[in-house]
Amino acid sequence: MGDVKKPRKQFSSPRNPWKSEDLSQELYLVGTYGLRNKRELWKAKTELSRVRKQARELLAAPAEVRVRQEAKLLKYLNRIGVLGETATPDDILGLSIENFLDRRLQTVVWKKGLARTPFQARQMITHGHIVITDRRITIPGYTVKNVEDLEIKLRSGSTMVVIPAGQKQTEEQPAEAASAA
Repeated sequence: MGDVKKPRKQFSSPRNPWKSEDLSQELYLVGTYGLRNKRELWKAKTELSRVRKQARELLAAPAEVRVRQEAKLLKYLNRIGVLGETATPDDILGLSIENFLDRRLQTVVWKKGLARTPFQARQMITHGHIVITDRRITIPGYTVKNVEDLEIKLRSGSTMVVIPAGQKQTEEQPAEAASAA
């Protein structure tokens, strides 16, 4: 089972860490999604490879096992918002790393417009300004479920002010936000 103080590793690092194409792709993804380090990217890649491995095993399994396990896997991927309701096991093999990175709380907050950049979204989450159904989440890598997608908002009483990306902050905006709260 293992020792509680020595948790199991949640990722596997690249086999060849110095390939130029892989380094540039990883750096692009880290910058685009505002990840803290490549370890967060490797966790998402490991989750993708785990799901794709399950799909390959299902395609080779007998029919009665395949039907039961296929429904479970598709339901899981639909629940976390990676695939749609009408997906097939072949669609699982077509998934990419971006599908899993798009479901991180950090990315969802940024794409909803609550933050200007993914880095600001990360800061808002770690400082406790974001809630999902009145539950404060401080983990930027939290996987947002489909049902939780509409429930993401700023915490009531938060000192953060949402300013659209095209506008600049003026002197009056923070005072207006303080008087409204």
